[in-house]
Amino acid sequence: MAFKVVVADPKAGKSYQYEIDGNELLGKKIGDEINGSIVGLEGYKLKITGGADKCGFAMRHDIHGAMKMRVLLREGPGYNPKESGIRRRKSLRGNTISKDIVLINTKVLEYGQTPIGE
Repeated sequence: MAFKVVVADPKAGKSYQYEIDGNELLGKKIGDEINGSIVGLEGYKLKITGGADKCGFAMRHDIHGAMKMRVLLREGPGYNPKESGIRRRKSLRGNTISKDIVLINTKVLEYGQTPIGE
């Protein structure tokens, strides 16, 4: 199973994309900390911040499980209203990584010896 993992570096203000094959991320949730060696970053610690499935539906932290749901939203991840007070029903993915997820967003919590760009 192939995942695209986007690693955001808050110090540099840049993002780096890695493609990995493996099942070690299955079952992890948004907010979990993972070892950077999964994507080839030895000594790094990463935090899962979100993702998207194969159809482009975003993951949301407050939907538990791995299923896709239609949720009534007024703000937050997955919906940006044009005016305040407007609500809309949107399809979103749960907070658990499953086989349907293809993109995983992470950010660096602890840095290792080598810079990320190398």
